[in-house]
Amino acid sequence: MQEQTVKQSTADELLQLVSFNIGDEEFGVDILKVQEINRMVEVTRVPNAPEYVDGVINLRGKVIPIIDLRRRFGMPRKEKDKNSRIIVVELAGKVLGFVVDAVSEVLRIPGSVTEPPPSIIAGIKAEYITAIGKLENRLLILLDLERVLTVDEHEEMRKVA
Repeated sequence: MQEQTVKQSTADELLQLVSFNIGDEEFGVDILKVQEINRMVEVTRVPNAPEYVDGVINLRGKVIPIIDLRRRFGMPRKEKDKNSRIIVVELAGKVLGFVVDAVSEVLRIPGSVTEPPPSIIAGIKAEYITAIGKLENRLLILLDLERVLTVDEHEEMRKVA
């Protein structure tokens, strides 16, 4: 098993995050990983794609796979609505889109309000989670998008698009 290193935030370090919702949970990802956030568009289904892959879209001439984070996390499917968004990121040299229920805001939080995650949170495997942010009246689950897909799944995304 390869050794996993998690960069611990120093107490005075400011984390800049894009926060979004999936169901009742609020998540955050490093803003530097996010290329853009788009409204839902028509997604073209791809035969034999993994069940968490909605399909592909054409984004300014580039075909990118679209992953439904609800399905990836084992949550029930939900109809896309006016709040649904596609968060476009580049992971391992591949541009991907992640479908979320809604994007909330851009946050700056001090590293001092985060702590390592418990082993299982909201049914989501802890390997996806870098930390839990304790904000005034809510908890924010900080995701490591690089780990949402395994190495094999990254390779599969290359084949999808």
